[in-house]
Amino acid sequence: MSTQVQVKLENGNQRTKWYFTKKAIARNWQLYILFFLPFVWFILFRYWPMFGLQIAFKDFRPGDTIMSAQWLGIANFEKFFGHYMFQDLIKNTLGITIYNLAVGFPIPIIFALALNATRNVGFKKTVQYVTYMPYFISTVVMVGILLQIMNPRIGVLNKIIEMFGGTAVDFMSKSSWFSSIYVWSGIWQNTGWNSIIYIAALSAISQDLHEAAMIDGASRFGRMIHIDIPGILPTMVVLLIMNCGQIMSLGFEKIFLMQNPMNLRVSQVISTYVYTVGLKTAPPEFSYGTAIDMFNSVVNLFLITVVNKVAKKFGETSLW
Repeated sequence: MSTQVQVKLENGNQRTKWYFTKKAIARNWQLYILFFLPFVWFILFRYWPMFGLQIAFKDFRPGDTIMSAQWLGIANFEKFFGHYMFQDLIKNTLGITIYNLAVGFPIPIIFALALNATRNVGFKKTVQYVTYMPYFISTVVMVGILLQIMNPRIGVLNKIIEMFGGTAVDFMSKSSWFSSIYVWSGIWQNTGWNSIIYIAALSAISQDLHEAAMIDGASRFGRMIHIDIPGILPTMVVLLIMNCGQIMSLGFEKIFLMQNPMNLRVSQVISTYVYTVGLKTAPPEFSYGTAIDMFNSVVNLFLITVVNKVAKKFGETSLW
């Protein structure tokens, strides 16, 4: 008898919860519609395509269906790990990405701190507008600008070098210059935009802390070190974790447009190699390219998990 009563009470509680849920949906239906659209987008373009990941374990060829392709197991992964270019691909990808992270991560922070310390409001807004603008230049146009500036015959940079008695250099064909050109052009393009989130975090810091520090005689630099940086530290940690989760995901478009036969030895990274073997070969090796990209994603997932655990162990900030 007691069991039956308990079941009825539990069912009654469930009905009550569903009743309040329906009331909440009816009251805030506009918010649920806004949520529904990106939810559908994620399902269609992020989760549903994962069904096709199984071709990484198959011999998928044009004309086959995903289910009818021959099963190969981990043969595609073994082929990649044993490929003569495997070490060079990992080295190039990690080298450029770590270089970009080591230089590109702190610069927006320093820029935001410096901009936040600027007292001239007009100058501050002008600098913000000027530094944001390069972000909206398309990658194709950006690479075109780089090619024109560094052209060994008509490029502005080489004209300046020759003006001071130097010899023109074909920078885009020099392997030793490729990483630096890629990284520093990206910093020029993205620093202003990437600093927005830090500027927003700095604006949320209570001014009472600064006033109290000024009464105690703290300098502007001292307040930056002891108030501003600790105030944006959680934001810095979260963004660092997210950046570490993309270490193996070097952007395809820009590096592909910057490639040429002279710098291919240092510019061939995993993303461009996937394009080469997955689409440019005849016949295209869809399964092999998918296996390489899947390996890339698994490594990124592992890295973001490890970095998140480390951040959670040594601090209170983490993604989950």
